[in-house]
Amino acid sequence: MAVFKVEGGYRLKGEITPQGAKNEALQILCATLLTEERVVVHNIPRILDVMQLIELLRSMGVEVEELSEDTFSFRAKDINLDYLRSDDYQRRCRRLRGSVMMVGPLLARFGVGYVPKPGGDKIGRRRLDTHFLGFQKLGAKFDFDRSEGFFSVEADRLKGCYMLLDEASVTGTANIVMAAVLAKGTTTIYNAACEPYIQQLCRMLNRMGARISGIASNLLTIEGVESLGGTEHTMLPDMIEVGSFIGMAAMNQSELTIKNVSYDNLGIIPAQFARMGIRFEQRGDDIYIPEQDHYSIESFIDGSIMTIADAPWPGLTPDLLSIFLVVATQAKGAVLIHQKMFESRLFFVDKLIDMGAQIILCDPHRATVIGHDHRIRLRATRMTSPDIRAGVALLIAAMSADGTSIIQNIDQIDRGYRDIDGRLNALGAHITRLEEC
Repeated sequence: MAVFKVEGGYRLKGEITPQGAKNEALQILCATLLTEERVVVHNIPRILDVMQLIELLRSMGVEVEELSEDTFSFRAKDINLDYLRSDDYQRRCRRLRGSVMMVGPLLARFGVGYVPKPGGDKIGRRRLDTHFLGFQKLGAKFDFDRSEGFFSVEADRLKGCYMLLDEASVTGTANIVMAAVLAKGTTTIYNAACEPYIQQLCRMLNRMGARISGIASNLLTIEGVESLGGTEHTMLPDMIEVGSFIGMAAMNQSELTIKNVSYDNLGIIPAQFARMGIRFEQRGDDIYIPEQDHYSIESFIDGSIMTIADAPWPGLTPDLLSIFLVVATQAKGAVLIHQKMFESRLFFVDKLIDMGAQIILCDPHRATVIGHDHRIRLRATRMTSPDIRAGVALLIAAMSADGTSIIQNIDQIDRGYRDIDGRLNALGAHITRLEEC
């Protein structure tokens, strides 16, 4: 099993470019199933989850060609539907949460969609009701085999309708949109997610011949078409990586330039880091973070403690709350981190407490952090990465700690961050990837 050996206390300096967006990639790759024509996708991040999805598509019969390091072409002309019932298909899907977004395209184009209960991060309940309720409203028959943990939907032809989503689920919205583009008639989706990655998906589908209006709002209108064609698509940089690097620079008192961040698509993220007292400059489409020995958390106007909470877009993405929490441990002041969406995502804070952080875990959703203001460094320790985002938060903590830390289960980090050790070492970090028995 691979681990990271992290020597703390080294400041970073230089430039780093974020990879393509993981969450967008999973949607876009599934959308290639909607057409038998060639789709070329640029800026694909070569991370574990994405490469596993590409291999899954290839196993289903999709013609996949690697054109360059980050560019692939896909042609889903001859899909083996029998493979969807195979043990190999189930095994591959169960280790990849993004596999659920294949159901919408398969249902729309072939009238069937099968998927086992998918895997992914262990961060609490991540229900799929929104997906399948949407498919049912479009006219699909739904079945869930509890003994096998297997979902199936079938329909001769989907029919457009009005629906109000029970939650603004990003993956649920993406899945339903992909199903609705080939449905007969008009589909209206209210309370749709409107993240930049959903916007990217909708614009790509429109270039393929779909008719989607209301993009960037929570009210989408989709006029069904008979078929879709091929296209080319370039993915946005990963906003979670951008946020991770901002936090990493501040926590390690480092000078860093993050290149080509697509600043206009970062939403509230820069403003939230500014409220943490972190200084930065927008330089064209880059973000420059100067070396700063201290950063002070703001209070609200009435003097009450700052609260940072996740919310549907344009609110703060929940994927960055782990980063804000660990960065707060060395800030001046206190902050309440409120993770509303997932009840297990804050449980990694016990590792930070072991390292000397002052954190009160109020309940599964809330943690109060009292910062050290860099007066006391965290202590090195041995820890395990529970999920992608907590894993990187622990890596940031280890990089700033006094001594050498060991991080186990780094496959979780590799699922979302490409060659993170190599890229950070090029900036001055001391991270070694080792194999432990």
